[in-house]
Amino acid sequence: MPEHPSDVRTDAKPHRSLFERLTALISPEPESRVELLEVLYDAHGRNLIDADALSMIEGVFQVSDLSARDIMVPRSQMDVIDISKPIDDWMPQVLATAHSRFPACEGDRDRVVGILLAKDLLRYYAEESFDVRDMLRPAVFIPESKRLNVLLRDFRANHNHMAIVVDEYSGVAGLITIEDVLEQIVGDIEDEYDFDEEEDNILSIKEGQLGPRWRVKALTEIEQFNDELGTALPDDDVDTIGGLVASHLGRMPHKGDVFDIGHLRFEVLRADARQVHVLLVEKLPPAEDLHD
Repeated sequence: MPEHPSDVRTDAKPHRSLFERLTALISPEPESRVELLEVLYDAHGRNLIDADALSMIEGVFQVSDLSARDIMVPRSQMDVIDISKPIDDWMPQVLATAHSRFPACEGDRDRVVGILLAKDLLRYYAEESFDVRDMLRPAVFIPESKRLNVLLRDFRANHNHMAIVVDEYSGVAGLITIEDVLEQIVGDIEDEYDFDEEEDNILSIKEGQLGPRWRVKALTEIEQFNDELGTALPDDDVDTIGGLVASHLGRMPHKGDVFDIGHLRFEVLRADARQVHVLLVEKLPPAEDLHD
């Protein structure tokens, strides 16, 4: 009895032409990551995949090669709260940094006793008998050597968003979040506290000790930067502020780097293993004023 049209399988592989089969024999499948990347670059060059897809695939490879120590926020740059102090002492820090979670310590950064979610602090204003210790979530500790692909799997399986990185002596070396890992694959992840409109490439913020300050996206065109800040940074060799910074340092900028270019002081606020994202720029006073 002939098959009914509805019984015909639709998941069968499409028939390959003789030319396609000959090509497969002449050009074998890639046998190494380098060969695979060459195939992907060729596919991008022939517009079979776009630049974003290529970048994410490279990011996936990179995640399997990197460990927690490569992208963690170092101990010295961690925003922590000390629950041995009154809440009013560290609440301004919580509001200023606007993080969604904080490592909670007792006096010393090596004594991390839990993770405090910022949303749990709402109870502080609603409950008369509020004990911050009751609000703490368990902290997850991982070694510096933990691979990012394994860490990402653990984050997903255990529904954690933050881990405390410890060194071989069990001291706190830094922290890492699930967002840090994902950004190695998809690039910078904007949240509700980030600015993502083109006109917000440069945001004026509260004046610092030396002069006016701005928060600047690294992808800001140097021409726009010069127009808004009244500067004359060169754009002969690079087009963006991030490119200028990397050229000035002679390496990939790291979070926390502070350096001067002309009469401007730059601080790297956000960066990952591949690029710098956000900079703090402060205009320095004339040299004679610094010596007064």
